[in-house]
This record gives sequence, C-alpha cells and structure tokens, in this order.
Amino acid sequence: MAARRSDRILASLKNSGSVTFVTHVHADPDALASMMGLAFLEEEKLRVPTRLTRDGPISRAENRAMVELLGIDLVPVEEVEWTPGEAGVMVDSQPNTGRHNLAGAPPIAAVVDHHDTGGDITGIPFVDVRDSLGATCTNVVSYLREQGLAPSGQLATGMLSGIETALAGYPREAGPADEAALIHIYPLADRDMLARIRNARLPQSYFGGLLQALQNAFVYDKLIISWVDDLPQPELAAEIVDALIRFEEVDWAVCAGVHGRNLILSMRTTAPEARAGELLQKVVGRMGRDGGQDRRAGGNIPLANDTAAAVETTRGELRKRLLKALHIEETRGQRLVKKSEILEHLHP
Repeated sequence: MAARRSDRILASLKNSGSVTFVTHVHADPDALASMMGLAFLEEEKLRVPTRLTRDGPISRAENRAMVELLGIDLVPVEEVEWTPGEAGVMVDSQPNTGRHNLAGAPPIAAVVDHHDTGGDITGIPFVDVRDSLGATCTNVVSYLREQGLAPSGQLATGMLSGIETALAGYPREAGPADEAALIHIYPLADRDMLARIRNARLPQSYFGGLLQALQNAFVYDKLIISWVDDLPQPELAAEIVDALIRFEEVDWAVCAGVHGRNLILSMRTTAPEARAGELLQKVVGRMGRDGGQDRRAGGNIPLANDTAAAVETTRGELRKRLLKALHIEETRGQRLVKKSEILEHLHP
C-alpha cells in the first residue's frame, strides 16, 4: 500500500530542527489557514517549532480581520533569519512562479498547493499539487483527518474561511474533496467569528479606490479593464475585479492599479475552458511577475518611475497585449459609466 500523503510530508520533515512556512505575496485566507493547519500537523506529530511568514502586507479588510481575530503570528519573510537544519515549506504557491521573495532561504523541503502553475518542483522531497482541488486548505484537511487530528475552533474557522474564499466566484471550482472538507470542518468552526471576518469594517480609502475603478472602467467587447491611478492597497485590485466580472456583458475583467512604483494586476474570467493564469503570463511576459489558475490570476509590473508618462506607457502596452491575447480588435474602449452621468450625479 502506498504511503499516505500526510505520512510522506511528515517523513520529509522529520529530521528538521524547525519548519518555516512561506507563501505567495499578499497571503489570502487559503494560504494563511493552510499554513496554520500544516504548523499544527508538524507541531503535534513531530514536536518541532514552526513559524508562519508573510510576503508583503496583508491589507484587505477581511484578510486583516482574519489575522487579528484568529491571532495568527506572521513574520515578514524579509526579516527571517534562516538557521542550519531549518526546513522551508511552500504553501499555496510553487517555486519560481514569480509570486514570492525568498532570498537566502534554504532549499524548499515540501510544496503543498492546488494551482496548475508550472512551478519548478524538481528535486523537492515532498510535492502535493492537486489542481483537481479548489483550495489548498482541502489538502491540509485531508492530512489532519489521516492523522486523526481534530483542529481547534480557531483553526477550523480559519480553514473554513480559506476554503470558502478560494471557492468563491463563478464558475465554482470545487471537487468532491473540497465538499467533503467543508462538511468536516463546518461543525468545528466558530460561525460568529467567521461572520465577523466576512463583514470586516472598511477604511475610507477603500471607497475612494472603488470610485476611481468605476470612473475609469472601459469595455472592449467581452473584456472590461479598470485603471486605478492611486490604489490604496494592492489587494483592492482583486476586490475590484470580483465585482466587475459580474457585469453581464463581459467574460474577462482586469484591474490595473498604481501602488508605489508598481502596476498591480488582477484578472478574473467566466469564459468556458479559460486559463487566466496562462493568459496573464503570456500578456505580462518579461514586463513583471504573475501567477494564477484557471479563473483568477494576479501579478505586478514595475514602473520605470511614478510619472504620468511612465504609467501611461505601461498601461498602453498592457492594453495592447491584453486585446491581442483575447483576439479583440484594438478600438477605443467604451466607459462602463459615461462621463456625463458621473458629472450629472455629483452633488455640491
């Protein structure tokens, strides 16, 4: 009988003095809860110290609420001092997919993911990448069940949030294993705390960014692109496209927002047989970094400088590449909300 996945990941880490978990930039609930679950597994079964990291700020209101309410201790990955005998485990991402910063880290000992992103996993002792799953938390729930470990209410709440968030949107990318994980974890979770996470309070900057996005959203056939001149936090780009992809006349939505010296990208699609991650990779190319899966993708393009001319040059090239990749004729986009309507409804 083949060894269970949970036994194999434990075997790959059993000689480690400690385990550090890393994930993609701007960790989402699936990444955060998966790291929590794996840390619980290693601590219970191997009795080794663990630590969780974050790559970049966590600024989306729901994600920040999750970290605060569940008391998740995260070390900025750039502050990690790697020690001899320490193992690194990559969660909800894969090496060399362009979505993490790991300078000075030891070789990755294990990868647990559900994205079909073609990362460099050659030679890694343990790899569990199941693109048939909708969430990395589903992998982790299966490990805990195999090992007979019952998660605490705190961990169950995080994992329920992680799976639900990863499966959000349409078409719903969930398989039987995801449904089984949800059924298993739901009774153990604190639903009141989950409601507080889902309904996190929003800062004023959120509404300013949303206004910019609607005022500068343009439709090109089945594609809508929103340009945000001043994106208050990187994760807002994902929230914007989650709303725009619901526009009944499009199959593709992209938000490109300026944050510091980067153009932050987020993409969603409802097109049949679409592969958003591959398409964004083709579009961005050597301009920047990207990653994703079939229905959603994200990335960033460094700007030469923060002048209006540099931003417009990059936007122009990105728009040209998007239209070409989606076989859309290069024409002038139509505003989602007409400028006359924007001005007409302004109150003094």
